[in-house]
Amino acid sequence: MINDVISPEFDENGRAMRRIRSFVRRQGRLTKGQQYALDHYWQQMGVEYQAEPVDISTLFGREAPTVLEIGFGMGASLVTMAGNNPQQNFLGIEVHSPGVGACLADAHEAELTNLRIMCHDAVEVLQNMIPNGSLDMVQLFFPDPWHKARHNKRRIVQTPFVELVLSKLKVGGVFHMATDWQPYAEHMLEVMNGSAGYRNLSESNDYVPRPDSRPVTKFELRGQRLGHGVWDLMFERVE
Repeated sequence: MINDVISPEFDENGRAMRRIRSFVRRQGRLTKGQQYALDHYWQQMGVEYQAEPVDISTLFGREAPTVLEIGFGMGASLVTMAGNNPQQNFLGIEVHSPGVGACLADAHEAELTNLRIMCHDAVEVLQNMIPNGSLDMVQLFFPDPWHKARHNKRRIVQTPFVELVLSKLKVGGVFHMATDWQPYAEHMLEVMNGSAGYRNLSESNDYVPRPDSRPVTKFELRGQRLGHGVWDLMFERVE
């Protein structure tokens, strides 16, 4: 695995440009199991970043509905979804190596063949690797809410990002978000309502009940015990 999550960007004079990122690169220490998975399973399931479009049917070795998950954490729910839906392709993106290693290990144990994993900036992957109109669903579950007001600009759900997602979805494809931070849920809803080309799948034009397609994580169960809420948003591409 080439560990180059952040690609440099330069202006016309060759000077490096600063870009606001929605994540902080926190590598953490790899366990022996995570390192073993990176060393032994990346070749089967890992996808290196490239600055040109990839053919998704070639990537998975078949034509099938494709789901992209951004920021899968340790990968438990992603592995569960891929195992429960063998008729679909799943591509997961995560910037932290321990999570990538954990996901690889669990996917190998589950003998999954419909899951591919990347370790790179999801925005660059969407911009450069994912063909337009190729995805059936994009999932963004519990992204960093950047609680402090001065950090709100780092939230990944902003108008340019949701427009980028729209271009990668097929007509009829769905952008599914979830957060346990109500101010971020309200921010997401405001951004999505202001973006043309989407239709809110909520009957009340705000949030949807958690669909069966999104597994409940240990993190979410803990939050429920503490009385925390979770807000799901699902928007369909209509044009």
